[in-house]
Amino acid sequence: MPEIISIPQKFSLFTEHWRPKVISRLNGQEVKVIKVQGEFPWHTHAGEDEFFLVWKGRFRVEFRDRVAELGPGDCIVVPRGTEHRTCADEEAEILCFEPAGVLNTGNVVDAEFTAPQASI
Repeated sequence: MPEIISIPQKFSLFTEHWRPKVISRLNGQEVKVIKVQGEFPWHTHAGEDEFFLVWKGRFRVEFRDRVAELGPGDCIVVPRGTEHRTCADEEAEILCFEPAGVLNTGNVVDAEFTAPQASI
């Protein structure tokens, strides 16, 4: 039987930044909740698009030639192979949709930012 997922409740379960938590899976995709603050490393995902939806706060996706500023309810798709980094001056809460098993740092392994796969 399908269960109702409370997004605010899921965000209440953790405090760390840049550590995606899987809250659901469908059709080979994962729905992740992420608390963000500061700047994430520049990276690419060679084979996967990423969809970001701002749940709470302000969030930006920086590309080498422009910056996309997003607020609550805004979303963006970062096409595969596109170099980018994500940033938030204050803590923000983000939903991310991407294929299962995608490494959050893409082509970069960074001890501080590369997150283990985790579900809540």
